[in-house]
Amino acid sequence: MITLALVDDSAVVRTGLRALATHDGDIEVVAEAGTGRAGLAEVRRTRPDVVLMDLRMPELDGIEATRAIAADPELAEVRVVILTTFDEDAEILAAIRAGAAGYLLKDVSPGRLRESVRAVAAGEPIFSPTAARTLVRSAAAHAASVVDPTPLAQLSDREREVLTAVGRGLTNDEIAVELYLSPATARTYVSRLLARTGVRDRAGLVVLAYETGLVRPGG
Repeated sequence: MITLALVDDSAVVRTGLRALATHDGDIEVVAEAGTGRAGLAEVRRTRPDVVLMDLRMPELDGIEATRAIAADPELAEVRVVILTTFDEDAEILAAIRAGAAGYLLKDVSPGRLRESVRAVAAGEPIFSPTAARTLVRSAAAHAASVVDPTPLAQLSDREREVLTAVGRGLTNDEIAVELYLSPATARTYVSRLLARTGVRDRAGLVVLAYETGLVRPGG
């Protein structure tokens, strides 16, 4: 069972999200809150697998609440998905830099919403098409001006290959096929990369692959 927290300042939206998320029976809503501050308190109390976080809320906005969750070692297993109506580049990048593992718009379909919760709980980042393009553009622009291979020094050749594949957007199953690994081994390599680089999630690995020059814009 995947546990989920809903943080949104609209009670109507939270009611709808609860109904949509729990439709198939494998997701359980364990907490709700209407402000960022209350949401942070509920996340600390219940430690859900995934948080659906609104962006603009009273007291503490979604970015700051996400940053607080990402910075708390006791919440290391909690993954935050920003669910909002705003798709501006600045908002998207701020959310990702704060530690969000996903960024979706509220017009997402019910099925896509549930699939996204499951994917993020399993360690896969989920972004709307707009957010994904923004992430890659930002990483590419940074890589074009600053390439620092230092973080690669501690990695084996195989780990670099896996990081390159992650940076290209491949899933664990696709990495397994391309590098002749079992899916379980591919997952192990990705988990090891997260631990060895200190990066919180897969989205961070994508950025790292660009920043270290393993993946180049357009390549």
